Amino acid sequence: MSHKPTITDSLQFSADSKLPTYLFGAGLAGLILSAIGYFTNTDQFFFSYLVSFTFFTGIAVASVFMVLFHHITKSKWGVVFRRIPETIGANLWIWTIFVLPVILGIHNLYHWSHEDAVATDHILQAKSAYLNTPFFIVRQFIYFAIWGFVGRKLYKASVDLEKTGDWGITSLMRKISAPAIPLFAFSLTFAGFDWLMSLDPHWFSTMFGVYYFAISFQAFWAVMILMAYFLHSQGYLKNTIVQAHIYDLGAWLFAFTVFYAYIAFSQFLLIYYANLPEETLWFYDRLEGGFQYIAYGMLLFRFALPFLVLLNREQKHRKNVLIFVAVVVVVMHFLELYWIAMPTMHPEEAHGLHFSWMDLTTFIGLGGIFFGLFFRQFKKNSMIPENDPKLDACLEKTYHH
Repeated sequence: MSHKPTITDSLQFSADSKLPTYLFGAGLAGLILSAIGYFTNTDQFFFSYLVSFTFFTGIAVASVFMVLFHHITKSKWGVVFRRIPETIGANLWIWTIFVLPVILGIHNLYHWSHEDAVATDHILQAKSAYLNTPFFIVRQFIYFAIWGFVGRKLYKASVDLEKTGDWGITSLMRKISAPAIPLFAFSLTFAGFDWLMSLDPHWFSTMFGVYYFAISFQAFWAVMILMAYFLHSQGYLKNTIVQAHIYDLGAWLFAFTVFYAYIAFSQFLLIYYANLPEETLWFYDRLEGGFQYIAYGMLLFRFALPFLVLLNREQKHRKNVLIFVAVVVVVMHFLELYWIAMPTMHPEEAHGLHFSWMDLTTFIGLGGIFFGLFFRQFKKNSMIPENDPKLDACLEKTYHH
């Protein structure tokens, strides 16, 4: 007979922690510096902002996706982690504010928003039923309404379960998750089209939505590994989230490395062998002027390195290896979004890779606010979903490994 595992850790993040304050401070400083950049180089500001915005929003939406899959499959393995993505999702309704600069910068970012350009371009005219400013703005609020509502609802249900011990709430969470999965799939796909693919409105790829999903989800697992080790470094959940659980995160990171490579390469290969000028030019622009180094870097450091390292079972048990791979994936995620967005900033000029200080300030600005919101919320309730009926089964992984 297996004995019921007992939790020896404190399950409360320190209420006195100044971490959210420091993060909000860093975020505010980053956004103020970026705002100064807006007046010195407006186009650069909006493009830098868009890269950081799509970075953090993709990870936030992937967090809620993970919670949805968790409920719908009744999985046990990730119960000890679930509060982390739940908390990220709980803040998505607040995160809606940060889509406003994308809307305000629509003329700087999106060629299709200029009526004079549409008037002389039959391709833009053909796409104008979808690519027009009013409909673009409406879509942004539809996406965030779905994400914010579902994220908040699942977080609240999870906390209610913790406080009441009513296991019936688990079926409510499944009832929310079932219709939410296709809604999330469609909304994230179209968000990828809107934010990134439509930067170059002549180009199109029906795979781009799932490509944005794949890169965001791979980065999400890397962020989860770093978050687990960060909590350990602060003395939290050391005996609750054990190496056996983090091994699972490494396995997921490996799985989504393969999935990402499959999707990214399929998109490239289809366009490569069809060899149609309107499709190939998009890759052509990203394989010259310095951008080719990011492309080779993606192949080496976003696919080959995590794939070859995590292929070995033992490496997924090694803390330093997992942290190294996770950091590399997160850095490459930022660079890949940069690689997608930046070549369209000045297409008429000689192409060249030029990093701007605003790439850093917008990233620190949005990142500080993103994690500030996370830790502010994380302090309010238990760090794991207590009273969850599957928690004991999850904790027993400690004894099996």
